[in-house]
Amino acid sequence: MNEKKRKTDRVNALMRVTGRLAAGMWNGFRGWYDSIRLTRNRSEMRLSHSAMMELREALDGQRSPSDQRRGCDGCLDLVERITSETTALNRNNLTRTQAYWDIYQAHPELHWALLAHLVSRNGGWSMTDLKGQWLPKLLPADQLRWSFDMLESCNSLIFGDAYPQLRLYAESKRQGIGLFRLLPSFGVSVFMQPCWERFWTERNSVLISTALIVNEQHYIQSRVVENEVFRKRVFDNAAFQSQPLLQLNQIVFPLKLGTRSVSLAGRILERFESLEERIEFGKCLYAMLFGYPTVLRGAAAFAKEVAHTGSRADYWPHVFADKQKTGATAGLSKGWYSPCLSAAWPDKPLIAASRGDWYSNREAFAYLEKLPLPRIIAMSREHMHGQRKLQAAALALGGRYPL
Repeated sequence: MNEKKRKTDRVNALMRVTGRLAAGMWNGFRGWYDSIRLTRNRSEMRLSHSAMMELREALDGQRSPSDQRRGCDGCLDLVERITSETTALNRNNLTRTQAYWDIYQAHPELHWALLAHLVSRNGGWSMTDLKGQWLPKLLPADQLRWSFDMLESCNSLIFGDAYPQLRLYAESKRQGIGLFRLLPSFGVSVFMQPCWERFWTERNSVLISTALIVNEQHYIQSRVVENEVFRKRVFDNAAFQSQPLLQLNQIVFPLKLGTRSVSLAGRILERFESLEERIEFGKCLYAMLFGYPTVLRGAAAFAKEVAHTGSRADYWPHVFADKQKTGATAGLSKGWYSPCLSAAWPDKPLIAASRGDWYSNREAFAYLEKLPLPRIIAMSREHMHGQRKLQAAALALGGRYPL
């Protein structure tokens, strides 16, 4: 009798979810209206062909790293101090995310720091999803672990490369002199030095932010995406290949606008393995964040008011819960389980990044020419629809916690 009741409950739950999925399709059309409201006002976001050409010429005429470091009093101490600080803050996703925010608050002209803060929040949410309500019912334990290792590697490698650049800029401001000749001491690509030197003289936040997007995605391409172990264990795995279908590659920016509940702006990345798509996706996120004042105001307000824990309850406490339903309290707990990072994964020891400069030809500069503004950016309904998809998949495989 109990088995029959369980089957009936499962069928009923699937029917409810199917109805919600159908409603989700309609909500996609409503997303158009929400996007219009968010994108009504725009800020100028401009890249120029002439600036790109001048950067290429500057890189062609760049001196060797050893020549640039000569005659720099106190350089070694500064490099060691920034390296030590970077290592300490590269402890986990929470410390990295906070470090990006601290940099942005101190230097708001560093647009990329806010973008990195928000994307890093998403990285933490993706990490805890692996121990949350649905994915443990859909993926084997070893796949969950390898997926975490991949996400953690991307998150820590980008921080290890980018944070010293941000700190070197901050130190340049403090001393009143550009110190970007020291970038090779941190293993930073030669691609970035002319970009930082131009930013130092012109303060073009759009150009340096786009250059950082290009650099960091190239940086993880060989170290993670093309890594043989990750390719075998993650990227070529059937479970990872299903992520576009389940919309696990959503990047959302929570927006705190007035007294209303938090709404979401964002986009969906379909092919993580594609370097070109990741770069254009990053440019799209950046344009969305700083090209629309409403999005920037809401995202910055959320980042300021809500500490990052790794739980999706940070932005939607009415949908997610950072405590799991157990025993007698199951009926009292509301929301899908989304744990804090500290409850989901222990800190992982840092692995030294492999040496080598990704820059080998001028093709990368083509990414610095255009920065289109996306039009459809409202993600609240799409995000909920994606969660319903996960719920439906978990129930179809015998999930025990339908809501």
